[in-house]
Amino acid sequence: MGGRVGADVVRFAAPAHDERVTARVGRWLGIAFAVCFVTGLLSHLIQHPPGWFAWPSSPVWLYRVTQGLHVITGIACVPLLLAKLWSVYPKLFERPVVKSFLHAVERGSILVLSGAAFFELFTGLFNVAQNYLWGFYFPTAHYAVAWIAIGSILVHVAVKLPIIKRALQPRVDADRRQFLRTTGLATGLAVVATAGATVPLLRRVSVLSWRGTTDLPVNRTASAAGITVPADWRLEVVAGGVTRFSLEDLNALPQATEELPISCVEGWSASAAWGGVRIAELLRRCGVTPGVDLRVSSLERSGLYSTSVLPGTHTGDRRTLLALRVFDAPLSPDHGYPCRVIAPTRPGVLQTKWVTRLEVL
Repeated sequence: MGGRVGADVVRFAAPAHDERVTARVGRWLGIAFAVCFVTGLLSHLIQHPPGWFAWPSSPVWLYRVTQGLHVITGIACVPLLLAKLWSVYPKLFERPVVKSFLHAVERGSILVLSGAAFFELFTGLFNVAQNYLWGFYFPTAHYAVAWIAIGSILVHVAVKLPIIKRALQPRVDADRRQFLRTTGLATGLAVVATAGATVPLLRRVSVLSWRGTTDLPVNRTASAAGITVPADWRLEVVAGGVTRFSLEDLNALPQATEELPISCVEGWSASAAWGGVRIAELLRRCGVTPGVDLRVSSLERSGLYSTSVLPGTHTGDRRTLLALRVFDAPLSPDHGYPCRVIAPTRPGVLQTKWVTRLEVL
């Protein structure tokens, strides 16, 4: 018994469990979680904008970068969180379980933070893989639990601030630096192994990238959406009256080509040369000054994103297209035939496919 207790004391006193290690890993984890939270909040606001929020249409790569950072920092949080928990797990064996009110708050914040963080990270990874093993709506749950996680982080930091300040001051010896280097290396490998979906330069080395190809991926096919394009299809533009365009009419209008990325909320992105009619030109043809909000309706009737609102910032941007072609070829059914919206710096779920109606709001 005495030997085992002695071994436990040595194990709990190991360099990895030192408060200086915990504070430094916690700092990295806090930075990664903060970036993940802010970029995730931006994505939520873009998809569900309150009246005060406006998202710019320039630069065209902006959402590609913010959502890529969201997913990359989320992946980085996995090894960082595991290292942080490893460094503090001996605290779980302290007795008494609760020493004071602040100690109870600290332990409670750790419990809530750990549960919320693991929920966010692992449901986020399953979402990236489009593998939904639960019955709840992922975006709503992910958004709500993100606030719980960030709140518990703030409470935890506030309670532990004196210890954090003390622990960050002394130099770290060689044994403790080795654990920190290992944690940093594991985090870097996790990022490099998966970031190819977001960072094109890393695609050849990202062995775990969920979008490793260089073509234009498709999340939702026409078959999955139940799309049937009627033979007499017409695009309706509702602006006071109703103007209808056949596909031949749209192809007869002045055409434009823009190099724009499709950037998915799951973190992957891919650029393509899109051809079609500028939304601004289409509105002028219907007697409407560009810069108005448009409700975009799809032939898909039951999907969560069967309609979207294209803000005036984007309808007034000459790069926003009602796309008819991609890479100089007519749109395939899976890419949105007969036409789809392509606008700069918008989430892919809002780049509505199989468009059948544009309504000025």
